[in-house]
Amino acid sequence: MNRRLDFLIIAFLLLASGACIIGCRKAVVEAEPTTEPSTQVSCLDIVERYMSDSIGSQYLQGEVCIPCVMPVEVDESDSADVRVWGDFWVFNYNISGDTLKTVSGGDHPGLFHLVKTGTTYEVTSFDAVINGAGNLESARRIFGDKYEEYHSINSDETLREAMRTAITSDYVRKYGLNVKYYQDYGWPAVSINN
Repeated sequence: MNRRLDFLIIAFLLLASGACIIGCRKAVVEAEPTTEPSTQVSCLDIVERYMSDSIGSQYLQGEVCIPCVMPVEVDESDSADVRVWGDFWVFNYNISGDTLKTVSGGDHPGLFHLVKTGTTYEVTSFDAVINGAGNLESARRIFGDKYEEYHSINSDETLREAMRTAITSDYVRKYGLNVKYYQDYGWPAVSINN
């Protein structure tokens, strides 16, 4: 099985388990003790909250902020430095009828560092890929031997849009929003398929 197919399977399993949905506006959250794995707060939940709170808040605000986290690799072997490499997007929307209209957003690939204490994760830093002239060099430095996998995700518009649609659909369903589409300025509306 190739790495892209492995990624797609893992990504959609994460989506199905609800791991890629955010709900509150804090970058540090403690999970409630439970036996249900889908209610555990994961490092990806905290990355999404960070994307929404710290990065999404830097853009022109909308009524809804939906981060789109596409992990390349997660390494939880060291609780003092949990690392999440990925292609991280954030989208701010206003609701117009049954459509989420994109107000702002952008791509922030890189490496998140988190610390895990008990069931609590906290983002300690984010190594972002540089925009412009230093992009390729910084991406290769940050992703290292994971660069090719990152590049295959980042450069695959079909995969990115499929992930965005799935994550947006899950968010809409989870929060009971009465919308059926999202739409970027100048582009046709995309069905969310709730």
